[in-house]
Amino acid sequence: MGDPVTGTAAGVPFTALPPSAEVSGPAPVVVAWHMIDAPRTDVAFAAALPLAGVPAWRVYLGMPLCGARMIDGSMDAVVERARRDAMLAYADPIVGQAALEFPAALAELRERLGFDTSRMAVVGGSLGGAVALTILATREIPVRAAALVNPAVRARSLVGVVESLLEQPYPWNDKANEAADQLDFVARSGEISARETQVPLAVVSGEEDFPSFREDAADLVSVLRGHYATPDDVVLARVPGLAHALADVPGIEPAPQLPIAKTVDDVVTDWLIRHLG
Repeated sequence: MGDPVTGTAAGVPFTALPPSAEVSGPAPVVVAWHMIDAPRTDVAFAAALPLAGVPAWRVYLGMPLCGARMIDGSMDAVVERARRDAMLAYADPIVGQAALEFPAALAELRERLGFDTSRMAVVGGSLGGAVALTILATREIPVRAAALVNPAVRARSLVGVVESLLEQPYPWNDKANEAADQLDFVARSGEISARETQVPLAVVSGEEDFPSFREDAADLVSVLRGHYATPDDVVLARVPGLAHALADVPGIEPAPQLPIAKTVDDVVTDWLIRHLG
């Protein structure tokens, strides 16, 4: 197993872990987007969810304003955006930018690392899950398998969590509702299932996660199973004892993998080995 590769690709910070076992020919690739909760950087997510058992490159991309793109070395700018406008300054632009910058970063990393993008899986945690779902729903990039961990399936639920943290109601308007509709992947499930080849999807849901997130995860799995030719290609994996985060705060630097994160790692690893080929 080689050393991690770090840097930026098309302006996106990344941490890439080489395949931990010999692979004949170009290896598949798993691309992952981290949470805004801990672990909240690409390098911290790689430590919390290394997926070492998957015979593939595992590439962790930094979300906007996180990790190497933090302003003044802290997450304060992200928190300020969530406070100012949870939908239009936080969820929508961060997910939108992460999805938009993905193709160029992927192309540059493929040239640099030599992995096989025809055998690619996407993984996302929390708001990073909304990025992975955006990639699935837009259907522009071939994906062989996907796994989500406590994903932000509906932006309205995410805004509801921010509302409860701030103890103030969110001022919904037409623009915010329009943006929230684009980040409602239960409503957009038909776009995900309309892929030429339906993508096997595992949704890992912590039994201690936010109630609305748990409900949304179950709804997404239920509706996709109804759309899929092979319903068992979509599964809901409930994890007892898992709250929303996968690492201890602050979750910016890599830290030893928590036992509960190891449980999640095992579930996602098994799924990707089964479906990435």
